[in-house]
Amino acid sequence: MNPEINPGVAVVGPGAIGTTIAAALHEVGRTPLLCGRSPRDHLTLQDGDRFITVPGPVRTNPTQIARTADLVFLAVKATQIEAAAEWLAALVRPETVVCVLQNGIEQLDRVRPYSPHGQIVPAVVWFPAQAQSDGSVRLRGDARLSLPDTSASRVVAAALQGTRCAVGLAANFSSLAWRKLMQNAVAGLMALTHRRSGMFGRADIARLTLAYLQECLAVARAEGAELGDEVPQEILDKFRAAPTDMSTSILTDREAGRQLEWDIRNGVIARRGQVHGILTPISDILVPLLAAASDGPG
Repeated sequence: MNPEINPGVAVVGPGAIGTTIAAALHEVGRTPLLCGRSPRDHLTLQDGDRFITVPGPVRTNPTQIARTADLVFLAVKATQIEAAAEWLAALVRPETVVCVLQNGIEQLDRVRPYSPHGQIVPAVVWFPAQAQSDGSVRLRGDARLSLPDTSASRVVAAALQGTRCAVGLAANFSSLAWRKLMQNAVAGLMALTHRRSGMFGRADIARLTLAYLQECLAVARAEGAELGDEVPQEILDKFRAAPTDMSTSILTDREAGRQLEWDIRNGVIARRGQVHGILTPISDILVPLLAAASDGPG
């Protein structure tokens, strides 16, 4: 018998990240309402040899939502926010907390036009979760979120308390978000080469990565991020220490021929650099290539 679904908590976008959050909640008896584009009977998360099945169904019609939610986990890509607008309209009231599980540093600016009344909380997602060909999701690390230290964030932390997903409330959230953005920016190299983490074992790629990260670091600091000189090397080391077959969401999207999050992961470095008068020569090459890979033509 399926456990009762808690309509007060909804996951919009049951992809790799959304499935992980839904599974974390389901394991402790807080099964969320699932909302997405494709109808599915259930979600499956694989963690090592263990499989967690989250009962559905995945709702696909926002007009059939009978009540608003107390907490919404928005787990769609930045390129899919507009498509999720009807879900936000159906689920969000002024008291609703919307936790945005997206890459980048511009979640508030991008989501606010589609959810002007909710309490929006940006999140830094630290865990690697990969969609599999059979529709399941493989979790390849400990689940962890960083949130700004606000009252709305504490609603998210309370919902996930006691689950497999740890939540940290950070006074220096902006710095953490920029550090994660730098990591995401480097992953764009994987999309351009169609290669997984093993590529960072090459000395030439390591040099390019460090140079790009130094460029990103200069922009991050100009934006107020407090990040040390050691951060570029630490990020490179993380890629080199990962399993050689470790993928990333932007590479997965590239392989599937989907639109890429190139602007919020890479374009933002050049855009913010220009504001501060910082030259971004590597971004100036990478960004047009990623944009063309994503959007064409050709």
